[in-house]
Amino acid sequence: MRLEDYPTEPRYDATVLSTELITGEGADAEVRELVLEVDRDEFNFEIGQSIGVLVEGPQEFGGNLRQRLYTVADTPSAKGDAKPQIRLVVRRCDYIDDYSGEQYPGVNSNYICDRKPGDTLSITGPFGLPFKVPQDKKANLLLIGLGTGIAPFRAFVKHIYQDVGDWEGKVRLLHGARSGLELIYMNDKRDDFARYYDEETFEAFQALSPRPNWADPIAWDYAIEERSEEILGMLDDEHTYVYVAGLVKIRDALDKVFANMLGSADSWTKKKAELKEAGRWVELLY
Repeated sequence: MRLEDYPTEPRYDATVLSTELITGEGADAEVRELVLEVDRDEFNFEIGQSIGVLVEGPQEFGGNLRQRLYTVADTPSAKGDAKPQIRLVVRRCDYIDDYSGEQYPGVNSNYICDRKPGDTLSITGPFGLPFKVPQDKKANLLLIGLGTGIAPFRAFVKHIYQDVGDWEGKVRLLHGARSGLELIYMNDKRDDFARYYDEETFEAFQALSPRPNWADPIAWDYAIEERSEEILGMLDDEHTYVYVAGLVKIRDALDKVFANMLGSADSWTKKKAELKEAGRWVELLY
């Protein structure tokens, strides 16, 4: 489904309660976490779903309404008299015009990152299939996120250990970023996963670029193949679920790594098809 195919109605007002920079000092990327209060009694969403944020584009580009999707980074807020709250992770982005070659600020991301507490946003949704939590607490979970793709897994892991509880299967979280400074929720400024490090079933590891200043690709091969025996064992276990979130480019990188691990691209294509057919490989890409 193309971005322009997502509906822009109904719309809801959401007030910014807080905005916080969550990338470490010195990082090239600016990533902010915003907490929004939705101006309606109910706003139901599930882990892994996204909301749309509507922003009026610059007049020089026609001034048309632009919608971008952002994955919710928390579990649904508790019921009660309080209005629903949602937590978003937004990276301030620029883009290069294909025709002129000039660099422009991304309309939606810059607008959102510039909002202050008390400001109001226009939102839509929720959209997308959620990451389902297996009913079997012995199920294994391999969660792979690129950049802001870590957002749904913040909510997912929180739900597993705080709401479901007594999880017996392995939970392996792999987060990819260009450098350690650009890791989200796993840096010196904010390490939201630290509360789960004492859980026997939980382990988090990272895939970084070996030379971030040279724009080298993220070393998925090293991070995954270093644990190839465990990961291949998990893939062969019918109780393992793999959830992938992030930019579309993560798909090709992971396909290459897993093809190397299985010995050929054909072997991995067949294996991945089997996992998808069984609902054990789910991608949330943008």
